[in-house]
Amino acid sequence: MTFVRCENVTRAFARDLDCLNMLLDSGADLDVKDHLGRSPLHYAAANGNGRCAVTLVRGGSEINELDLMGCGPLHYAAASRSFFGGETGADLEKEQEASLCLEYLLDSGGNPTVKNTKGYSAVHYAAAYGNRHHLEMLLEISFNCLEEAESNIPVSPLHLAAYYGHREALRLLCETLVSLDVRDADGQSALHLAAGRGFTPCVEVLLEHGASCTLRDDKRKRTALHAAAAGGHVDCLLLLVNGEHGADIIDGQDTRGQTALMLAALGRHTDCVHILLEKGADPDAGDQKGSTALHRAAALGCADGASALLEHGASALCRDARGRTPLHLAASCGHARLLRALLQAAMKADPLDSMLDYRGYTPTHWAAYRGHEGCLRILLEKKLFGNQEGNSFKPLHCALIKGHDVAAGLLLKTVGTQIIRGRDAKGRTPLHAAAYSGNVTGLRLLLARGAELDARDRGGRSALMVAADRGHSAAVEFLVHKVKPDLTLVDVNNNTALHLACIKGHEMCALLLLGVIGDRSLIDATNDALQMPLHIAARKGLATVVQVLLGRGAAVTAVDGEGRTPALACAPNEKVADCLALILSTMKPFPGISGFNPTRNNCGMAAGRGSDGGLRHPYVEGRSGAVDLHRCLTE
Repeated sequence: MTFVRCENVTRAFARDLDCLNMLLDSGADLDVKDHLGRSPLHYAAANGNGRCAVTLVRGGSEINELDLMGCGPLHYAAASRSFFGGETGADLEKEQEASLCLEYLLDSGGNPTVKNTKGYSAVHYAAAYGNRHHLEMLLEISFNCLEEAESNIPVSPLHLAAYYGHREALRLLCETLVSLDVRDADGQSALHLAAGRGFTPCVEVLLEHGASCTLRDDKRKRTALHAAAAGGHVDCLLLLVNGEHGADIIDGQDTRGQTALMLAALGRHTDCVHILLEKGADPDAGDQKGSTALHRAAALGCADGASALLEHGASALCRDARGRTPLHLAASCGHARLLRALLQAAMKADPLDSMLDYRGYTPTHWAAYRGHEGCLRILLEKKLFGNQEGNSFKPLHCALIKGHDVAAGLLLKTVGTQIIRGRDAKGRTPLHAAAYSGNVTGLRLLLARGAELDARDRGGRSALMVAADRGHSAAVEFLVHKVKPDLTLVDVNNNTALHLACIKGHEMCALLLLGVIGDRSLIDATNDALQMPLHIAARKGLATVVQVLLGRGAAVTAVDGEGRTPALACAPNEKVADCLALILSTMKPFPGISGFNPTRNNCGMAAGRGSDGGLRHPYVEGRSGAVDLHRCLTE
């Protein structure tokens, strides 16, 4: 409902009566339009210029002509009060003239029920711009205008007045309309909008006239109290909780189970939190995931909101659906000051509570995992390090697997080096955790304090094997050059560290290992699938690794469990390998390799070699006059 600049003649028509008369006397065109289809009458109406409007209408201007937005002069006249305002004599005179302009247009046949392209009539415009006098005039003109005011398509005038905070226009509508609980497209009433926007006078008017505060919107099933609490609108919230149905709505839940108290805590609206608690809101009410208002305050680090909740009896040990207390969230998010307050409340309520979530993690686990040293210090001061209870994946594991070396050092210093020997459910030590993340500083820290270098987890893997499998070349380099781990160790599938590096395609890790392997048996070591590192490196396309392995004398004729040589292992699939086997089997023996037989042992079309050295294909084998293919090719 804003207006752009137009041609000079149009603006002149709209603003200056003397100029307008001169132009009309000289034969100016009354139907001239700007680029949005607005005529001089549209502009006269928008500026509330009644005298110009009268002159234009008498001169033949079409009173119900629509612009490109579908708005007629009445739409703009209804909103004209927005272009001036104040209490001076000049302003009051302009306001009176604007009213006379609208009245003249109505008396001259202007249709107040015409809708623009968005479905808004002049009644909507008057409500949206808060022009009570124009709105009253429109509502008095006909019964059809009253129907327009009650309509909520696309949104009712009542909603517009509430949304923009026009108390007097809203009061008029409340006195005129039958129902104040009409809903918009989202199922919200005018009370929802006024409360959500913080327009206290509008909320007051609506409640005075009987608007329902228990009404819920369609999408989130929230009441006006939810809207006021989410926006932190204290005065609106007070009106609602002090109303007749305040007790009925104070703990009402939306579709996610959230109460007004939870939304106030989520928005850090401490004053609203205080008011709701004083009015009897349940401090320990949980949503669908079991999270309370205190969980929200703890996650946000809102110390004032948490303090208000604790003062009104909120439990610091209440669990959500995953068993986490507010302490878990405060520790995870690094809110040290709030964590200390929550710890004091928890100790006072139940000093024997283990503070374990449903996976056995303590707040210390979370502080270590996130690397929040301040929170970790507070928890260690209270001896809440969870070394003897809870999940076997200890806080030290958590710190190292995320690369938080300072937190790891703090745990070692406070708890003691005995935690280095701790193992999780999969038998992994903290050294494995450091290797998993490629944390060289962590590896150095643990080994300097006596960590067992070649300790193996339940999968048979050492820290070196874990680092090689993960492709952490810096960790592999540190281990093989600085501390000399056992390179002959194998996992449950008989994979060495070199196998694992090749399996995952980590070329640099494989080359680092080859740089320190001096034992030929490791070059040709086979896993449970009878694969040597050469088989795997060839299959993965690790050309440099293959070159080094061949230079170390890796066996090129060895076959794996599927009957493939390293050459056949390069085949992308089984059928290609079969074809390569057939082709290679018909070729002359390679010079210098005595008795070389590249045939796959279990090839689906594999040929069999006879005692005379001839190759017999199954297709001709057993027939009289069988052809000796090998002899035909070699003679």
